Amino acid sequence: MTMNTVPAKTPKEALMIPPYLVFYLIHSMQVGVGVLGFTRYIAGIAGFRAWIAVLLTGILFHIIIWIMYKILNGTDKDLVSVHKSAFGKWIGGFLTFVFIIYITFLAMTVLRTYIEVVQIWIFPELPTWAISLSIILIAYYAITSGFRVVAGICFLGVVIPMFLYFSALAPLEFATYRNLMPLFDTSINVQIEATKAMTLSFLGPELLLIYYPFIQEPKKSQKFAHFGIIFTTFIYLTVTIVTFVFYSEKQLATTIWPTLSAWKVLELPFIERFEYLGIATWMFVVMPNITLGLWGASRALKRQINISHRKSILIMSVIALLITISFTTRAQIDFLNTYVSYTGTYIVYLYLPFLLLILMIRRKLRK
Repeated sequence: MTMNTVPAKTPKEALMIPPYLVFYLIHSMQVGVGVLGFTRYIAGIAGFRAWIAVLLTGILFHIIIWIMYKILNGTDKDLVSVHKSAFGKWIGGFLTFVFIIYITFLAMTVLRTYIEVVQIWIFPELPTWAISLSIILIAYYAITSGFRVVAGICFLGVVIPMFLYFSALAPLEFATYRNLMPLFDTSINVQIEATKAMTLSFLGPELLLIYYPFIQEPKKSQKFAHFGIIFTTFIYLTVTIVTFVFYSEKQLATTIWPTLSAWKVLELPFIERFEYLGIATWMFVVMPNITLGLWGASRALKRQINISHRKSILIMSVIALLITISFTTRAQIDFLNTYVSYTGTYIVYLYLPFLLLILMIRRKLRK
């Protein structure tokens, strides 16, 4: 095994995806288990004016998408090539490994949090390793089948659970709209802090830096990436407003999974506990996070060191399993979410603009 970066090769046409699928890749990677409980965290910072932070975060991620496309500059390169070009072999390789670790933990944060939901609400006695191994094996099978299959999972992860978004509107029957008033009684500093807390739920588009060479006519995909951010912002804003008009601030502060708990008000003649159906269906939501995250980590590892993609997938799958079973308590899982959020915040808001600045300087010097 050598540390030489594998030269970038343009994937064959049969392995590539059309530009419109970027919409599903962006959106499906952003929406995970965070949507079930993010409102509690942002409301704890900015109160019921935290819906403003949702809009601010959405706007910031439009800028991040623009920055990423500027970094890639319409070429067939990925982040591994960009790092090597900007910082050289060793520093660039180190930064690539940092990114691999980050996206692996990002995917495993979603998986471990989903397992916690399953264990609390449905199967308290089911061991973490059993759920984790089952899901990672499904992801492994999908990844070994090729990137188009991974993109297909992202597509299904958006389409199949769509009915759950409509079910989230059920609490409006008991809404207290005066909870939102006054609309703008807040400060900029408070909204900035709430935006930081909201960032974890928006993380995921950074994987564009890895799968960019797999997009047919990648320049045309940028508008679909922005559409993905718009749809994510719309979903989060809707969930935020519904949650704020259903709960009081005191109730929300003591409810760990507000969206999940609100499903209890939904009554259907053919199912008594709709939240069980919701949690089961939510598997389609979290699978794109896990599958695309592991694909991105294994792809970057393959590109960075001279091994086959099948071997890199196996390595990352084993690491992912070990990470998942290492976090056992609520405090540890909360710690995992917090520090992945901090890391992602620094990467998207600081490192990516810095990387673009370095590349722009180097491009001007070459001219």
